[in-house]
Amino acid sequence: MKHGIIILTLSALCAVSCSDFLDTRMDVFDTEDRLQTRPSTLNSFAYAFYTPMQYGFNVIDGNLFATASDEAEQAAPVSDVSYFTRGLISPDVNPIGYLYNNCYEGIRAARFFLDYAKEGEKFLALNRDTSTVYNPDGTIYSTEKPKAYKRDLINLGWLRAEAAVAEAYYYGELLKMYGAVPIVGESDGIVRQATYDEVVDHIVSLIDENADKVNLDWRVGLDETPDNAIADVNNWNFRDEIGRFDKTTALAIKARVLLYAASPRNNPDGDAQKWKDAAKAAYDVIKVRQDIFNKGFGFGTGARTKPSWHMPANRNYGDYFLKNNAANDVESIFLIRRAAGSAPEQANYPVGTRGGSSGVCPTQNLVDAYGYVGPEAPDPYINRDPRFYATIVYNGSVWNGNIIDESAGAAYDQRVNGASKTGYYLKKFLAPNLNLVEGGSTDHIWPLYRYAEVLLNYAEAMNEAYGPDADPDGYGMTARDALTEVRNSASTLLPAVTASSKADFRKAVKNERQVELAFEDHRYWDLLRWEDAETVLNRSVKGVVVTKNSLGGYQYTYKYVGTRVFEEKNYYLPFSRKEIANAGGTLTQNPFYN
Repeated sequence: MKHGIIILTLSALCAVSCSDFLDTRMDVFDTEDRLQTRPSTLNSFAYAFYTPMQYGFNVIDGNLFATASDEAEQAAPVSDVSYFTRGLISPDVNPIGYLYNNCYEGIRAARFFLDYAKEGEKFLALNRDTSTVYNPDGTIYSTEKPKAYKRDLINLGWLRAEAAVAEAYYYGELLKMYGAVPIVGESDGIVRQATYDEVVDHIVSLIDENADKVNLDWRVGLDETPDNAIADVNNWNFRDEIGRFDKTTALAIKARVLLYAASPRNNPDGDAQKWKDAAKAAYDVIKVRQDIFNKGFGFGTGARTKPSWHMPANRNYGDYFLKNNAANDVESIFLIRRAAGSAPEQANYPVGTRGGSSGVCPTQNLVDAYGYVGPEAPDPYINRDPRFYATIVYNGSVWNGNIIDESAGAAYDQRVNGASKTGYYLKKFLAPNLNLVEGGSTDHIWPLYRYAEVLLNYAEAMNEAYGPDADPDGYGMTARDALTEVRNSASTLLPAVTASSKADFRKAVKNERQVELAFEDHRYWDLLRWEDAETVLNRSVKGVVVTKNSLGGYQYTYKYVGTRVFEEKNYYLPFSRKEIANAGGTLTQNPFYN
């Protein structure tokens, strides 16, 4: 599928070179007259609703959110994530409370654009010849070619639908964190707190009404233009538009929202229809992917090959998350990218590496979740799932050209101030051998939606609705089929999942999500929606202690390295006191918060 990138290049409406980055800043100093007569202002509003989307590399403590769960422990002695791990989140203290404001800013920007775009066709026609196509330098290209104005009208239609999809996305994020949240009225702008199910219905209606109005896929080549693009788009390079919502993204948003809505936290009565709806929503994403691939779309490469819509077996899991690789991978659905830098490496390289701060350190709890592709050996790091080696730096591994030796007196001695408390360091997402001292930088892409998650969503929902091996609606894929595809993509040597009961298969799905989606900001929220948090997040997390024996070999012992506290009230975040006060009685605090 296509890969969304939030820092976009302008084309279509704005008529600038494809090397210019999208400027989503609103010109708040424009007068009303200028706002209504400037096509360029309309265009800037069109992309502003993408800006507040969360870049997952700096959610808390300038780093990943993984340390709030059992995935990782923060190396720093003082950190904001401790408010989560110690159960101290309150209406007065919430280190990720800014996300609430970001989501409503995104909704506001989407609504603002739709309001100003009501007469967008007129704005686009101002001060231009609507019957002529121009070169970038202003000279006439050809009056026989399709009209640039018509192309801009097509794009305007897509942008209107994208704004609605953006609103759905932001409400989905709010639901995940807060549950029942206020919905801003479409006509009167009045804010009212809705029930959880009402917000879900609002999201579903936004997607259902607009999924066929956004572009099918921004990587479809010019000679492969889908019907909804209209044929009159010659000389339009769709790849300049990558980073905008398309149909697959819209459906993926809906699939995730319905999976959460069907989960125990949000479905206390165990309504089976909600699981069926979630399964159907995930299938809709799969079906669109099938249709695109089966039509042989070359994704703008010029090659009319017919790639498989399945995930490839034995893929290089680690490479996907490095540099720009995800941007060219058909697994990607929507990605977020910022300017190149080294912040993730600075935050998470081992302190034994110049410029590193250790940061997010994987736990033994996570390591234990990785299976084996061969017999278990005395060395616990032999024959593990390939995703383990791509995700975690462990004792004895080679990282940044050095052998990681964490024993006493070695270069990565665990006793050194700032070293990993768990005996592990993060590898996933981090560029190897980046020189942090001399300003080395690289691209970092955040995978907001990718196909492996869709398959896992489908496997979970199908199992809960019908069991591991049933397909009563004729989707052509069982829960076991979907889970197997994800596992085979990691390694065909992983043992088959043989669980036959719904309960046992559920455990297998949960474990697979923990491994496949590690550090992608799923684990904490998965534990909450499954209502597993009161168990899992009330246990201390483990690490490993590395010692050398008299023969120079390593010995490993395990110990608890960090506490976790989770209370019933923490299943939803609290609204801030300021938000409650400003609501004037229209917003009710989530249960158990004072």
